[in-house]
Amino acid sequence: MLGGAGMLLAASPAQAADISYKTECIPPPISGLPPVQGTTKVQLTAPAEAKVGDTVEVVWKTVEAASRNPDVLDLEKDTVKPTGTIKVGGAATGTLQMEGPRQNPPIPKNSAMVLPDMKGTLKLEKAGEITLTPDAYNINVSKPISTDTKCTPKETVQPGATIKVTDGGGSTTAGGTTTGSTTGSTTAGGTTTAGGTTAGTTAGGTDAGGTDSGGTTTAGGTTSGSGGGQTDFPGKEVSVNFACTSPGPAGIASKVTINAKKSGGSYALTVKTAKGVMDSPAALPAGALKPSMDVVIGGADKGSVKVTGPANAEPLEQGKPVDLSDMTGTYKPGASGKSTLSPGTLTIDVTLGSSKINIPCKVKGSVTPSLELDTTAQQGGASGGTTTGSTAGGTDSGGGLAATGAEDNGTLRALGLVAGTAILLGGAVFTFTPWRRLRGTR
Repeated sequence: MLGGAGMLLAASPAQAADISYKTECIPPPISGLPPVQGTTKVQLTAPAEAKVGDTVEVVWKTVEAASRNPDVLDLEKDTVKPTGTIKVGGAATGTLQMEGPRQNPPIPKNSAMVLPDMKGTLKLEKAGEITLTPDAYNINVSKPISTDTKCTPKETVQPGATIKVTDGGGSTTAGGTTTGSTTGSTTAGGTTTAGGTTAGTTAGGTDAGGTDSGGTTTAGGTTSGSGGGQTDFPGKEVSVNFACTSPGPAGIASKVTINAKKSGGSYALTVKTAKGVMDSPAALPAGALKPSMDVVIGGADKGSVKVTGPANAEPLEQGKPVDLSDMTGTYKPGASGKSTLSPGTLTIDVTLGSSKINIPCKVKGSVTPSLELDTTAQQGGASGGTTTGSTAGGTDSGGGLAATGAEDNGTLRALGLVAGTAILLGGAVFTFTPWRRLRGTR
């Protein structure tokens, strides 16, 4: 088997030594969880002797990962893929990229992590003793969404193997480049020229932790008379601060606009949030993310109206800005006079297979109404009530509650961490927290 310009060697007496080192594993940034401290035990296998010009194979066996799979979720067969780096020292310097196949047995809850062996090839271009030292590694889990956990040494690591390189007629060059790939193939990483520099690194997750950016509130809503045959009532864009329930961030901020279109005695509402409302923390399939909001009714009328938007029509790329779909519902006034409509609790519903996570974000502090309407009371209207769910089409939900015109599910209001929505990623628990921060305007 040819590797680079030399023969791939694994024939001379191979070395295999266990090296243990303290390790810190960083869960996917979307998890919001603290780092995991543990111990990694690695066994490196490499030829004890070789010649200049040879290309040798190095094998990384993870004897013990930094921590166990906690009592949360069973990991499916062939869903775990490791990649890593080995520091090349001594007579040559550089970094060897290692890669393993996506190949693992089912990993039950509360059991040891089982990682496949990683391999890489190293071209030898300088005589002398070359040391190989295990370094950082990454664990990718492919289901239900692709996520990464980064693990790095927290102490000086001892070499795991030494290769004695003798002159063998090959030329000696400096400055080779690592070409190992971490793109998910089942073959070993690419060839590294000893003495070269690293040209590739393992990709990590994108920070999706939200920040409380404290947006300001604009003054005054829009007063819209309902006489004279007017049917369209555009709202005013207002700034809103939200406080989210775990596993969401502490706080987020956005611009929100509530528009209304009169139809008989009721109003069809459309609620728009800012563009780029968040950066997607992971690759999500179409139909996985759905927004809803409770529009608060004030002034002459009282209550709330649920508006709901459709799920994402296209797959979402990790780290790319995501626009929430417009949310719609029907408001049936329960009182006559000037009634205000203001943004209320915003909920993001994430569904992956049979698992569902709901992240409610409540309005923090005061918020200026986006719209004011001259309303006329309708039988079964909103006055004195709150939305508890109604059928589509604006039918009366009973008890003097607002008819929403949007499908409502009680779980959209509560934080529901369904069993199976937490995933161990190399010793870290992952729970979906899709917020970065609401930003920009529509």
